[in-house]
Amino acid sequence: MADDAAFLKALENDPLMVQISAIAQVYDEKVSPKYTAFSNQINQLQRKFMKAQLEVFKDKKFFPDANSTLRVTYGKVNGYKPEDKPRYDAVTYLDGVMEKYKPGDYEFDVSPRLIELYKKKDFGAYGENGKMPVNFIATNHTTGGNSGSPALDQDGNLIGLNFDRVWEGTMSDLHYDPEICRNIMVDIRYVMFLIDKYAGAGYLLDEMKIVK
Repeated sequence: MADDAAFLKALENDPLMVQISAIAQVYDEKVSPKYTAFSNQINQLQRKFMKAQLEVFKDKKFFPDANSTLRVTYGKVNGYKPEDKPRYDAVTYLDGVMEKYKPGDYEFDVSPRLIELYKKKDFGAYGENGKMPVNFIATNHTTGGNSGSPALDQDGNLIGLNFDRVWEGTMSDLHYDPEICRNIMVDIRYVMFLIDKYAGAGYLLDEMKIVK
């Protein structure tokens, strides 16, 4: 386009931009007002709910609302027992990944290279007692936005990366229960295994200080 004005004029008749503008108009007119109204009602009810908890549970310590802020949370690596299921161990292994393997499935497909390493038990220095740790859970209080947060041990060493919460603990934004609230982290040993043994990029680890 010769200039910005001509470009913007051309966009007005672009089919994709026309469709996007139509969707945005419907959202602004029909969705956004109701969504905002419901959000305001929920915020008011949450204030009442918190006020009631403070009055009833006078000796309990409540976490401040730190959503959308930087925070540090702490906890212990620990399994848990859902109400209608057997107790879950704190650590999962590559064995479990292979048990769920479904060729062609978008969630559970596994590459031939990973299968090869698994069958050979070629885990390098990252395995533990002949098994390859993948994920672990702990009692850290996390929320939306914490995905990718580093998990550190008591000495400040990186041991994992947070990426999810267990199903029974998704209500922890409103009520944290240490018996069932668990955050899920990928074990840093699995990350290093993928970098080194799977991807053949072990030279990247040479630039890091690895604590064994």
